[in-house]
Amino acid sequence: MEVDPRYISEWLRTQWASDATRLIANRRAADAAYSDNAIDFAAMLQMLLSESGVNGNTANGGIPADEALAQLAAANAAFNTAMPYTHDESADMENIDRIVSDASRDYGVDPALVKAVIRAESNFRSDAVSSAGAKGLMQLMDGTARTLGVTDSFDPVQNVRGGTRFLSYLLHKYDGNTGVALAAYNAGPGRVDRLGIRTEAELAQRLESLPEETQRYVGKVLAFREQFNVT
Repeated sequence: MEVDPRYISEWLRTQWASDATRLIANRRAADAAYSDNAIDFAAMLQMLLSESGVNGNTANGGIPADEALAQLAAANAAFNTAMPYTHDESADMENIDRIVSDASRDYGVDPALVKAVIRAESNFRSDAVSSAGAKGLMQLMDGTARTLGVTDSFDPVQNVRGGTRFLSYLLHKYDGNTGVALAAYNAGPGRVDRLGIRTEAELAQRLESLPEETQRYVGKVLAFREQFNVT
């Protein structure tokens, strides 16, 4: 059964909501962006196809719009309770906002989406390091950082510009399908391409073929983006 693409974003966000609700229970019980010659996008794609990417329940049908929106409202309430917004007190949020604004403008990416990725990846900690070795605000792996021209992943300007550039590339590659681009940011475009995922409907249909972390990640970032869009 085909999935109505109009409901995919809402559905993905509600998938994250179910994870947030379980967490509560446990606790209680743009082409211009490609004009910079500092990067060889053909080489980057070749490298990424062989790497794990930046980090290292399948829908069988559409759901009614009113039901999706109702679930989303409940999801946001559960999500805010389960994952309160905290960030490194030493972080200069005004400076990060400016960096995000500049990078988003230069690479044609929604600043709310960039902030959502940063929150999901590092919770705005410029010194964050994952168990897989991803670094900085947008959690760049060393190989990916080098390809993006980033020499210091802990430098907020380099990290955000590199991560935003990569996100812009993925949005361009997947024809503006945000969920697919986010899945590729987390799991790597090679894995997404091997599954034949290019649209939001295909992502929903094959979501269970992606790592559980990626399944949660997509819905989580979309939920964060909603929050940043209303603040």
